[in-house]
Parts: sequence; structure tokens; C-alpha cells
Amino acid sequence: VRTWRPERDRRILLVLDTGRTSAGRIGNVPRLDVSMDAALLLAVLASRAGDRIDLLAHDRVTRAGVTGRSGQQVLPALVDAMAPIEPALVESDLRAMTSKILRTAPRRSLVVLLTGLDRAPVEEGLLPVLPLLTQRHTVLVAAVSDPRIQEMARSRGTVDAVYGAAAAAQTQAERMETAERLRKQGVRVVDETPSQLAPALADAYLALKASGRL
Repeated sequence: VRTWRPERDRRILLVLDTGRTSAGRIGNVPRLDVSMDAALLLAVLASRAGDRIDLLAHDRVTRAGVTGRSGQQVLPALVDAMAPIEPALVESDLRAMTSKILRTAPRRSLVVLLTGLDRAPVEEGLLPVLPLLTQRHTVLVAAVSDPRIQEMARSRGTVDAVYGAAAAAQTQAERMETAERLRKQGVRVVDETPSQLAPALADAYLALKASGRL
């Protein structure tokens, strides 16, 4: 009888997009803060599973980096690196970010890109460079969705509410279309509200590990 055991000592590169879209607030919390919380939970989970964790925070330049950490080193190193990071009100240079990812992770890794799913930045910045990443790495894109959009899409009763619902439905449709385009490029996509992003990202990591894709 053969017993399945997940492979250990895999490399996980957490990439925080610290550009303009990360500054958007959901409630009173910037998207970047939600992404950081999700990254920290995943890092702790992966380190306990025996994997090695790297971190890259980037917009037009690299804001922080941590490499080669595992075990009990992971959480303190990541917290120290993330503490001074603030969103930069500039469009992220995803080509430069991709080049930095490839230099940071020369061997096959799970690249977890915490970014937005806005159509224009993805179509113009991310999709053209994705083949460079997916031919070497397993890529997972994690994004924070706004629960207010879901509420607006269900709103009725007044003319303003109907117009708001139509706009929200269009936003949802564009977001789903963007996510589907990423999936067709071989990318796994996690798109969740702030309260659900961290556990959903952890579940996606465990599913990849269980399927042997790491």
C-alpha cells in the first residue's frame, strides 16, 4: 500500500503588487493590507508544510524582498519586510516585475501574485508577460473583491438603485471575464472578499499541493 505524502521543500514566491490598485480601500482597509494578511497566512501554512518562502513587493521598483526563509524564520522576516510598505500611487510596471520574479525564482516555484483584476492593467500589463512566467512556474493570482459591488448588483426599488445595480453587474462581468482570460493562460485565480481571501488562498495552495502541481 502506497501512502500519499505531499512533497516538501518546494519554493513559494509571494508577490505583492504595491502599485495604484493596491491603494483602493474596501471599507476602511486598503487592498494592500488585505493582501498582506492573506500572504502571511499562506506563508505560515506553507512553512509548516516544509516549503521555502520568498517575498517580493514591487510596483515600478522593488519595495521589499525576502528570500530563502523556512520554518520559524518565515513569519518574523515577512512581518519586518512588510511593515514599512505603503501603496505607491503609480501604475505598476508588470514587465519589470516579471523580470524580477524570474531572477528571484530561477527554479520552478509557485508564484502567488497578489494584485488587482481591473481589466486594463491585466490586459495591457499582465497578459503579455504571463507566458514568461507560466512556462517556468505555477502561477496563482489572488485579488480582493469589493462586497459592496455584490450588494449593489442586487439592489432594486429606486431608479438610482437600478442604475447602480446595472453598473455593478457590468463591473462583475468584466472581472469574471478578466479572471477567465487568466485561467485560459494556465493561471489559477482566487477572487474573494476581504474576509474570505486568506482562507481561499490557503485552500488553493493545499489543493495544488495535493494534486502534485508544486
